[in-house]
This record gives sequence, C-alpha cells and structure tokens, in this order.
Amino acid sequence: MFKKLVIFLRTWTKLITLLVIAIAIICFLIFFVYNPMYSVTLNGEFIGYTEDKKDMQDKIDEYQKSGDNKTIAFVDIETLPEYKLCLLKKGIKSDDENIFKTVIDTGVPYYKYYAILNGTEEKYYVQSYEEAENILTQLKEKNSMNKDKISYLLKYETELKTFTGTDEAVASLYVETPKVRKNAPVNTKKTVDYANTPLGLALVKPVEGIITSRFGTRSRGLHTGLDIATSTGTPIKATADGVVTYAGYKGSYGNLVVISHGNGVETYYAHCSRIYASPGDTVSQGTVIAAVGSTGNSTGPHLHLEIRVGGYAKNPQNYLYN
Repeated sequence: MFKKLVIFLRTWTKLITLLVIAIAIICFLIFFVYNPMYSVTLNGEFIGYTEDKKDMQDKIDEYQKSGDNKTIAFVDIETLPEYKLCLLKKGIKSDDENIFKTVIDTGVPYYKYYAILNGTEEKYYVQSYEEAENILTQLKEKNSMNKDKISYLLKYETELKTFTGTDEAVASLYVETPKVRKNAPVNTKKTVDYANTPLGLALVKPVEGIITSRFGTRSRGLHTGLDIATSTGTPIKATADGVVTYAGYKGSYGNLVVISHGNGVETYYAHCSRIYASPGDTVSQGTVIAAVGSTGNSTGPHLHLEIRVGGYAKNPQNYLYN
C-alpha cells in the first residue's frame, strides 16, 4: 500500500513539474512574442491601441476639466472611450496621441476670456486677468473721464473672440477729462457742420416734448440747435457722462449749462429757468442738471439743445429725436 502511494505521488509530481514547465514556456513565448495592450473604441468604432488604460483616461479627464490651460477652459465630452484588454504581437505601437485627439475632438470646447465693458457694452476682449487689470489701471492713471464706467467680466463661451492688445484697448477707451476753470469760454459762433459725425458715445434725451424749431437755416437766420417745447420746470437731464464746463447766464442763451463729454464733444442746454449743476461737476448720464425755462432770447418755455464736436454745431436729430 505504501509503495503504491509513493508511486502515485511521484507520478503527480512529474505531471505538475511538466505543467509548470509548459506554463513557463508559454509565458516566456508570450512575453517575447506578444504584448498586452488595450483596444480602444469610441461609439463602437475602433480608434487605436494604448498600453496604459489609466494614464490615457486620466489625460482625457484632465483635459475635460482644465482644457489646455490657455484659451480653452474646459471641454464638454458627451461619450467617453471604452477599453478592452488584448494580446498583440511585438512591434505594434500604441496610438495614444491619435486616441486622445479623436476623443477630445468630439467634445465642445469652452473658451475662457475677459470682456472689457464700457458701462454694460462689451467693447474688447483680452485673454488674461492681468491684461484686463492693466487696462483699468492705465485708464485710472491717465484719469480717463470714463474710468469709473470701465470694467471687465470673466466669460466662458463656445465662440472664441478676437483678442485686442492692451495698448490698443486703452487708446480707444480713453476719454480726456476737460480742464475746467470757474466758467470756461462758451463758443457762440454760428459754425455748423451738417455731416453725421460719430460721437463715440450713446446719448439719451434730455427732455420729452414737441420739436418747435429744427437745426439749420430758417427765416430768422442759422439755428445751431434743436428746440424742444415743454412746460417750465421740467427737469433737464445730461445726455451722457461728462464734466460741466459752464453754468450761468450767457446772452441770448439765457441760463446755460455746457457739458464736455471728452474728445471734443460738448452739449449745450439753454433757456433754463434754474441751474442745478456747477462748473467742474462730474455728471452721469441722466443726472438732472437744470430745469426748462424761457430765459434769454426765447418766446416760450423750451430747451434749446446743441451738440458740438470740435466747436462745430451738429444736427442733434442725427443722434436724438429721430
């Protein structure tokens, strides 16, 4: 009995040894002939092989979350790849770059940028926070009249905007602040220009009323403004941000307020019954600066409104009441 057991154990030992040797030979052949890799598919379509599934997926996940750390903030990828382990002959190379590009190209990129605003209007776009801050800093250092209106807003959009250089943005946004004396000289010359010159700013109506006399030549001579009839005491509002350069009585204008809006643009508000602004005041668009009256050369309560650019009177109806 004992002899039979010994023979049985020897037989199984030989078989196990042969099995181990066979497995070792197979593993040896596989190691030198084949390479374990992952077959990658996207939406059921084969897109390549990768050796490291985790590394590839981590790279895709990071791009989804952080983009390219430049203009692309993140990417919305709807479908992620699937991986299947397989053995391939030595010499077959991984397709990591192609796999990565194919996957991210299916996503929707969101671009990060800063919009430079003048009030609520987006004027320019820059790529970095530092550029946006630099624009605001330079406008404040230059004491631009609109410095308090300029701001920036961080945005994420699927459309890539055209970026503007810092110097170009500052030069375009800068509005010179007029140097104001107690009461600056008022241009009363009958100098008109009928061209519709862009002002570079949006105006609001100073009053609501009926137009009784338009700009240009009339029977009594050249009219350099627009007359809007309304009741005495009606508040007169500044048409845009600016600095008051004159506030007082001025001949045929009667009680007059003049506001400089920078870059040679001025507005005149004449025949006022009362004046609430003073020379040197910085006023915002819509600020009440005076009240309608009939002072000076006037036949009834109305506002005489002038818009002057470089000293030349422009037709207010090119910008208002049209």
